[in-house]
Amino acid sequence: MKNRLIHIVLLLFVASFGARIVRAQAATAPAAPAPDARYKADILLIVAHPDDETLLTAYLARAIYDEHKRVAVAYATCGGAGGDTVSFAQGRALCDEREIEARRAMASLGITNVWFLGGLDTPTENVLESLGHWNHGAVLERAVRIVRLTRPEVVITWIPAYVDGENHGDHQAAAVIATEAFDLAGDPTAFPEQVAAPRDYLQYNNLTEGLESWQPEKLYWFTNAAYPEFAKGQGPTYSSTDISPSQHVPYYEIAARSASYHLTQLPTGPAGWQATYQAALDYFKVRPVDLILGKSLVASSKTGDVFEGVVPGPIPFHPVTGYRPQEHHGLSIELGGPWQFYRRFWAAHDINHLAQLVPSEAGVGSGQSLTVQIVLRNDTSSPARVALNATVPNRWKITSGAAVYPVAANSTYPAALVFLAPQGSRPDWQTLTIHAESDGKPVGSIPFRVSYGHSGP
Repeated sequence: MKNRLIHIVLLLFVASFGARIVRAQAATAPAAPAPDARYKADILLIVAHPDDETLLTAYLARAIYDEHKRVAVAYATCGGAGGDTVSFAQGRALCDEREIEARRAMASLGITNVWFLGGLDTPTENVLESLGHWNHGAVLERAVRIVRLTRPEVVITWIPAYVDGENHGDHQAAAVIATEAFDLAGDPTAFPEQVAAPRDYLQYNNLTEGLESWQPEKLYWFTNAAYPEFAKGQGPTYSSTDISPSQHVPYYEIAARSASYHLTQLPTGPAGWQATYQAALDYFKVRPVDLILGKSLVASSKTGDVFEGVVPGPIPFHPVTGYRPQEHHGLSIELGGPWQFYRRFWAAHDINHLAQLVPSEAGVGSGQSLTVQIVLRNDTSSPARVALNATVPNRWKITSGAAVYPVAANSTYPAALVFLAPQGSRPDWQTLTIHAESDGKPVGSIPFRVSYGHSGP
């Protein structure tokens, strides 16, 4: 018995001593690597095509050279569906050229972090068509990755709205993607593979990405609207004629120099570069950079500087309201297509001030057609017949869509009215009033304003 006790004590001693040896030999793990500082940006610009950034370069020059801000740019498409003023290059070849032009234009401003998100240049005025052609989810996933990689405090993009002059579906789609990425990049459940730690970041075959969630602080929009008065006072304005203290030239001159790299899009091509450069100087000289404050998650004023209130480092994730269906009763009509989408999108992303800022409108040229999509709703338990028509200004015509529609119980019927604008000059704005009735009783009406002389993406 005594020997057995001694044996047990010896075994415990050896086990304890061995455990101490193992603990003593445990290596200290290396410090976790920080996010790559080479890609940190203060401003991330997300636009649709190469050359879209030219409307902002006078401000970007100010931010880069004289405020020492880091800027990164993401282009949603390569612009391969456009014309080429230099050669016959089209399609994929034109994409390759314009990607290089964009990188050279940005490098002239000191911007070296430039990405392309893989969307397909789409000549349309309908944001939903652009999003569909791009493969919306794939482009959004890339945009969220770039936000997490660059960790910007400020995101700038096109305005997510259909307004005359700013009715290019790709511009709007870039704005939608940028707004969604602003709201999703801080959510670790959105594209979670991006923020999952790799198994061993020093080895091959890591299938998760090891980024960190990131919540930007401020979202700004810009516009190329034919009538941009609505944007005045909605954000900061930056003069293009101010002299850069570091570059000793006006900011418009820096903007024109950067724009001149987009040779395939210049009106006269490289043979007329000097004339085009001069035209760019004249254009930017009289055009300040007007921004619209989309949202701010830090305390700042609407028209204050872009970086007013910005705090260094990460801020908590701010979830948005998300989509909330509206209640409908009886028979009703509402705008469909992009107009319906935007009303839902703005509310879901807490930017519903756009509903008051931007009325339902479109642009149409002399003698051209305009299609306005309508949704007929029947939120009753009985089928209904709804007559759709419109009151139009003098010499306008309804070429299709005015009809009686059978709308089943508790369902909707997507319809469209096609209008033909008259030839010749007209007042800037015209109002089309769309109305519906059922059994001789009014269902509802929608005023829709149309500007004359502007159209096309």
